[in-house]
Amino acid sequence: MGEILSLPFMQRALLGGILVGILASYYGVFIVQRGLSFLGSGLAHAAFGGVALGLLLGAEPLWVAAIFTIVVALGIAWVRLRTNLGGDTTIGIFFAVSMALGIVFLFMRKEYTNDAFAYLFGSILSVTERDLWMTAIVCVLSLFSWPLWKRWSYATFDRELAQSDRLPVVRDDYYLSILIAITVVAAIKVVGIVLIAAFLVIPAATARLMSPTFRLMTILSVLTGVVSAVCGLFLSYYLDVPSGATIILLQAALFVSAMILKTLFRHKA
Repeated sequence: MGEILSLPFMQRALLGGILVGILASYYGVFIVQRGLSFLGSGLAHAAFGGVALGLLLGAEPLWVAAIFTIVVALGIAWVRLRTNLGGDTTIGIFFAVSMALGIVFLFMRKEYTNDAFAYLFGSILSVTERDLWMTAIVCVLSLFSWPLWKRWSYATFDRELAQSDRLPVVRDDYYLSILIAITVVAAIKVVGIVLIAAFLVIPAATARLMSPTFRLMTILSVLTGVVSAVCGLFLSYYLDVPSGATIILLQAALFVSAMILKTLFRHKA
């Protein structure tokens, strides 16, 4: 174990996995509790459009993807708040447009590249210091937003009552959308665009099965995300299999275990 951790790329991968595990699992509880599980998939595919634009422009793909995904996230929130379209319908529209733009951007790039596929499927072992800095910035923003947790929780369970109490629910929705968007981009190197939605949903869903309160759900979700990221990283290293997929499969195993335990306790009660 010590020999593996002495490798610089494993150190970066471990730190990146822990940071993304914390971020994705923390914001995942709001996604799951608000019934917006499709949002993770929509923003992940929006990130694909941003990555493709970054490759076309010859810029850093993740930084371009961050801006692109934030714009899409704000667009989804704006349309959802100002029309009678359902959340899934709005997300589906932006999902499709972002993917189409991504395909066009890749087609416009003259030289062939397989970089896009690396972002699609992720590679935690290729996490760079620049990626870690980006993830650290998101963590800092999340720390500053921690005092808003109670307001977000209030609006999650009773939006109309929160508005009647004159809380800035709409402004909070936009801010939360921005943070989720950049969390999605930060997670690309760890699990890839294809699997980001699962990382946002499964730990939170697992925690929901085991938690009587939203506060405990948040704590258990973060623990599940971090433990699965760390254990999945080492497991994938020893088995020589894709790290992102291993992390998600481990999360799925934890979810199934939580579901079985909940069922057993329910029958005993």
